[in-house]
Amino acid sequence: MALALALVFFYAPLEAEQGFLQKIFYIHVPFAIVALCGFVLGSLLAIQHLRTRDPRWDMRSYVVIHMSLIFAVGTLITGSIWAKGSWGHWWVWSEPTLVSFLIIFLLYATYQPLRFAIEDPERQARYASVFAITAGAFVPLNYLAVNMATAYVHPRVFSSTSNLPGSMALTLLVSLLAMALLFATLCKYELTAKHARMQLRALRRRLTEEVDTPVRRPRSAAPSHEPLQRATPGFQTSTAPTARPIEGSRA
Repeated sequence: MALALALVFFYAPLEAEQGFLQKIFYIHVPFAIVALCGFVLGSLLAIQHLRTRDPRWDMRSYVVIHMSLIFAVGTLITGSIWAKGSWGHWWVWSEPTLVSFLIIFLLYATYQPLRFAIEDPERQARYASVFAITAGAFVPLNYLAVNMATAYVHPRVFSSTSNLPGSMALTLLVSLLAMALLFATLCKYELTAKHARMQLRALRRRLTEEVDTPVRRPRSAAPSHEPLQRATPGFQTSTAPTARPIEGSRA
């Protein structure tokens, strides 16, 4: 990532029309590409979960989609800054590139509430996988909308009849690689953190079971490998002494 930033600010030349503002291109475009690829990857992992019923695939799909949403936020922020500098407006509703990406973002923004609304872990994973696969089909539509857009021209650093200069192309490729590595690192970190949290929760459940304390798994949007345990009141046994019949008494 440091190498990519160094190339952006010290190696890549200034664009003739937009000047220094154009350098946001090396952040905005990798953000968008990695986010969209992450959504597609999340749908592929969801397909694998439905095929195998292995909760680990559901966890991976959840983490990848969660991280893609964060990168999508970065895409919208950097895109708005670029649009303000190029067009004079933070947002242009008639620009299909921005609107199509926003629709995909809002679609995936309902992924977490959907998971949170379902309490049963198995049903939660199954419904979330179906949603991820369905939403993943809309991602190619965003790519087609960008290529077929005619109303406006998205801020570009080169015209349609020319290619990027070598220094700009190299900077873009390094930035894209750095963003992809950052995405993979963050996903790996989140997977490790959630795995450790599950182990801690399982250990806590074992400790509470030893003292016969009922445990109920808190509702969460994150996947869980644990079965749902319902808290049931225990039966109190009476310790009062029973009355013994008096000797010599008759019924």
